[in-house]
Amino acid sequence: MPYPRKKLSHDFVPLGTQVVTRVNLKTPEGNLLHQAGAVAVIVEVPAHPAQPYRLRFADGTTSCLKRARFEPRKQIARSFLSSLLSPSQDLYNFVIYRCIVGSRAYGLETGESDTDRRGIYLPPANRQWSLLGVPEQLERHETQECYWELEKFLRLALRANPNVLECLYTPLVEHADPLAKELLGMRSIFLTRMVYHTYNGCVLSQFKKLSQDLRTKGRIRWKHAMHLIRLLLSGIAILKKKEVPIFVRQHREELLAIRNGRWNWKEVDAWRKQLHREFDAAFAETSLPGHPDYDRTNAFLIKARRSMV
Repeated sequence: MPYPRKKLSHDFVPLGTQVVTRVNLKTPEGNLLHQAGAVAVIVEVPAHPAQPYRLRFADGTTSCLKRARFEPRKQIARSFLSSLLSPSQDLYNFVIYRCIVGSRAYGLETGESDTDRRGIYLPPANRQWSLLGVPEQLERHETQECYWELEKFLRLALRANPNVLECLYTPLVEHADPLAKELLGMRSIFLTRMVYHTYNGCVLSQFKKLSQDLRTKGRIRWKHAMHLIRLLLSGIAILKKKEVPIFVRQHREELLAIRNGRWNWKEVDAWRKQLHREFDAAFAETSLPGHPDYDRTNAFLIKARRSMV
C-alpha cells in the first residue's frame, strides 16, 4: 500500500513512536513477515541518521529499518488530508489585511533591514468546514510574510499579544478590505490592563534569553536587547495614553545606540529596571478596562464568517 512521500528531515524519530512501514518485510528465506502498512513501535533509536531503527511489531517480532522505509503513524493521516487540497485553492487569495511591522514601522530600519509583512486571512466557508480545515497562519519565510487566520488573530488580540496589537496600530497599511477596516475601527477594545501581563511576560522571556547568552557566550544580541527596551516603552505608553506607539520618536537615538552596541549591558540593564518601575506605576494608575469586549469581538467574527458563506 503506497503512502505519500515527503522530504525527510535529519531529526530523529523519538523512542516509543508508532510508525507505519513503507515496504514489505521478509524473512531470510523470502517469506512475507510483515506487509507494507504494518504498524510498529520504535524500540531503539540509532546514533546516526543513516543507521537503521529497531521496530517491534504487535506479534513481538522486531526488524531494523532505515528512516526512509517507515513513516510516523500520525503523519499518515495528515499526508492524505493534505493531498485533498486543490492547488488552485490558494489561501493567500483570501488575505483581507496586510501591513508592514518591524523595524521599518518603528523607524529603526537600516539599508539591510527586511520588510516584515503581517496580516489576516479569512478563508472561504467550504474550506473552513472541510475535513482539511485551515492553518492558523500562513507563512512565507523568503518574503518575511505571515498572515493569521481571523479567529486566531482575534484570540491573540484579546490576550493583548504585542505582535497583533502592533499590526492593528501600524501606520504602514498596504491593504485593508471593508471587514479589515471595520476591525481597525474597533481596535481600541483590545487595549486593556492585560497589556501589563502580556508585555511583562514577553519582556521577562527575552531578558532570560539575553541573560543566558551573557552567561554561556559572554555576549548578547544587541538587536534583542533593543527590542526588549522598546517593548517596555510601548507597554508604558499603552497604559498611559491608550494607544500603541509604533514609531519610536524621542527614543530612536537611544534604541539605535543599543542595537549598534554603543551601550554596555550594565547601562541597558539599568534602563530596563527603571522602565519596569515605570511600567508598574503605569499599571497602578491606568484607566484601561480589565478585560476586552468579548461580545463585540465574537459578533465581528460571526459576521465575517457569514460573509464567506
